[in-house]
Amino acid sequence: MSNIYDQWNTIKKRIGGSNHKPPYFKEGDIWWVSVGYNIGHEVYGKGPNFVRPVLVLRKFNRYTFVGVPLSSRLKNNPYYIEIRDGDKRVSALISQLRVFSSQRMNNKHSEIDKDDFQKVSQSIIEVLKIASLH
Repeated sequence: MSNIYDQWNTIKKRIGGSNHKPPYFKEGDIWWVSVGYNIGHEVYGKGPNFVRPVLVLRKFNRYTFVGVPLSSRLKNNPYYIEIRDGDKRVSALISQLRVFSSQRMNNKHSEIDKDDFQKVSQSIIEVLKIASLH
């Protein structure tokens, strides 16, 4: 098990280098992102660069964005929002919403359509409604 973390740390050192030129990206893009190998129930990337597709939800600047990892697994679950990625149906894993550095971006995969983007955005708003303490 520790071997996989060693492999990820090698990749992370490479992508965390200081000579990174941020790619051009925008909200609604789907990029292959080096998510890494994480712990517990956090999603992780696959393959030699530990990547998975991630939907860009909110671009803060050219260096950071809020993204939602995608999965080919479809579930009847309020945290798995079914959307289209080209001809395929995929799930936006809204429980895995997080901030990413553009240094993790590998290459652009595709773009989401406007209706599916709204569907994901609205689902996140509903899930993140926080009740008052009193």
